[in-house]
Amino acid sequence: MKPEPIIVAPRGWRLWWQAARPRTLTIAATPVIAGTALAWSQGAHPAWLAALAALFAALLIQAGTNLHNDAADYERGNDTAARIGPPRVTAAGWATPRAVKRAAFLAFAGAFASGTYLVAVGGWPILAIGLASLAAAWAYSGGPRPISYTPLGELFVLVFFGIFAVAGSHYLQSGHLSATALLAGLAIGAPAAAVLLVNNYRDLDGDKAAGRRTLAAVLGRAGAQRLYGFLMLLPFVLTPVIAIARPGALLAFVALPGAWGLLRRMPAASDAASLNRLLAGTAQGQVIFGILFALGVSV
Repeated sequence: MKPEPIIVAPRGWRLWWQAARPRTLTIAATPVIAGTALAWSQGAHPAWLAALAALFAALLIQAGTNLHNDAADYERGNDTAARIGPPRVTAAGWATPRAVKRAAFLAFAGAFASGTYLVAVGGWPILAIGLASLAAAWAYSGGPRPISYTPLGELFVLVFFGIFAVAGSHYLQSGHLSATALLAGLAIGAPAAAVLLVNNYRDLDGDKAAGRRTLAAVLGRAGAQRLYGFLMLLPFVLTPVIAIARPGALLAFVALPGAWGLLRRMPAASDAASLNRLLAGTAQGQVIFGILFALGVSV
């Protein structure tokens, strides 16, 4: 029998880098890049500092959400030895819940500080989006009924890491709300929501045991597989509509074979390794679609 690999505890910045779950940070960065590129392609004068501040704030909100989730899931008893995903720093005993929550607070504080400049640029709409984003980031794992324990997690991702992020980034550059940006936000938010769906699909048995009614738990494995297919293909239904105004958006169709391959792989993915690969591939698929979209509308 093959011995279990020995996991060496990370230290220093590597500990906090792992706790922030760097592979998920692209979910926050991609919509900012896409929304900014779309605004510039429509004639908005590039506001580089606002674009960088928005990107920084989005990354910090995502990192803070991950950190708070790490500590909160441990305290609620959800992260156990039966969990098949990558190790969490609190559950592994590498950091105390208090220290991890403090790191989450610092990330949220950094996002808030960046947001003050963004509000000065974009006014009350950006203030509303920023405050709602911070509140939702905390509520994802905090409070008496965390979002992550309900079937609303994927909707949370679709709205905040899709529609709000793309349309808000576009508004910062253009100064107006755009129907095209809203559609682009839906297109980019759908595969981002699929990332969380795969995560909950992977953890379905453990989540049920811990009393978490995630969307995957409500739908069951067959239902979750169908929803995954819908989320992965929705961007390619919306892209031709966006292309009426911005024909270059059709470049994003280069990502279709990869998305199709991922949804075909999902029914056969059953062990930890294959599910973790599917999760990583889904996150990569969102980035590829978003970057191709940004490049396409820019030409």
